[in-house]
Amino acid sequence: MHTFVLVVQVIIAVLLIAVVLVQPGKTNGLSGFISGGAGESFYSKNKSRTSEAMLSRLTVILAIIFAVLCIIQYLIK
Repeated sequence: MHTFVLVVQVIIAVLLIAVVLVQPGKTNGLSGFISGGAGESFYSKNKSRTSEAMLSRLTVILAIIFAVLCIIQYLIK
């Protein structure tokens, strides 16, 4: 049982790292600083339907699963 949880935890960890690396940056860099950032746009109003939002939700789900697996592994050992 311990080996199974460890293997699943490693798989979840690799997936979590991959999802975090795929996500775009949250800042606009120097151009956002100079222009003051974007105001209300179509993209900002519909941001919950984009792939960026899906990646963000997937990151949270994988992180929760990883934390639960850590607790389970601690209790098994």
